[in-house]
Amino acid sequence: MHAVFAATGTTASDPGLWVLRLPSVAATALAASGVAAVAHHLTGTLRSGPSSGRVAVLAGVGYALLPPVQMYAQEGRSYALVAAAVVWATYLMLREHWVAYAVVLVLGCWLHEFAVLALPAHAFAAWRSRGWRLAAGAVVAALLPLALVSARQAQQQLGWLGRPSWQDWAAYGVLAAASLLLARGAARELVRVALPLALLPPGVLLAVSLVHPWYVDRYVLYALAGFALLAGARLATARGWWVWPLVGVLLVPVGLWSAWLRTPESRKDDARAVAAAVRELARPGDAVLFLPSRRREWLLSSPEAYGSLRDLALSRTPAASRSLQGVERTPEEIRAALLDPAVDRVIALLDPVGQPLDGYPAEAVKRQTLVSHFDLCSVTDVRGARVALFARPGACP
Repeated sequence: MHAVFAATGTTASDPGLWVLRLPSVAATALAASGVAAVAHHLTGTLRSGPSSGRVAVLAGVGYALLPPVQMYAQEGRSYALVAAAVVWATYLMLREHWVAYAVVLVLGCWLHEFAVLALPAHAFAAWRSRGWRLAAGAVVAALLPLALVSARQAQQQLGWLGRPSWQDWAAYGVLAAASLLLARGAARELVRVALPLALLPPGVLLAVSLVHPWYVDRYVLYALAGFALLAGARLATARGWWVWPLVGVLLVPVGLWSAWLRTPESRKDDARAVAAAVRELARPGDAVLFLPSRRREWLLSSPEAYGSLRDLALSRTPAASRSLQGVERTPEEIRAALLDPAVDRVIALLDPVGQPLDGYPAEAVKRQTLVSHFDLCSVTDVRGARVALFARPGACP
């Protein structure tokens, strides 16, 4: 991200940063049009029931209105792009364009490996086709080199995750119940495509996460396309004057949620609040320590707040190392830097309470040395973070 800012000539507060979000916005529109295309294809041959155009419009618009979809439409990350790739791969599967299907799904998998979980969902509709089996094999083969490399990085990338919480299971239960309810009475072909897409990717990832904690709902955002297909088909077949007033009532909380998503309070952390807390605590000569190191990303939005602080663990800056968090010193070097007699006060930037502790040796050394050689003077809680002040014994203000 640091390199992207430099390349585009923007800063975190610069309006040009919006340019970085445009791919996600465009990808969400592309995914919504793909949902509509899939719905049109699946219902276009029906001799009875709603028109395929009506189902397509309702499914596509419904997908775009889903709050999680809107959330990742406004973030400069890959999830909307992955969803677009999976949705259009689904359409290409239905059209039996196997080469294009494989290419598009490989693109999605290279953007995020868990897009491969679309394959078992697609199998319900296409496993009898030799073309699909060959294309699926090609997708797995093309993903394998990336999977082998990333397997060595899994702990570093995903080590912060815990096993699925009861809220994760409850959310999946609601999705499953709603999808199954919407599937009742829907066209068989649509159900055979939409229901596995809605349920299998998150279900498989939740199950895997009982052993390897890898589940985050955004990793399988594309599953909501299956839900939107079912919802669009059900709305298109609804009868009675009460249906559309009910839809209008349901849109009220959706609209409120959508508005809330565009506020700072919707974010998991508040980097500006962290910077403000650091400014309030910092004195000339203070040191700073990030626990864990990935929290150095809070520097990106307000680097001036940390300019006077010594980053004790940093060996190479993010800019010099072309990375988000930079490169840290060895555990021995970090311990020696903390024990330097010139270090009287350390401002530590910590995860919120309840976040799993990183088990890396460097992170363990940071925690142990602070506890054994410093007093905890204060802790300031901000959204998604804690800012703690440590000082030498007897030196707390």
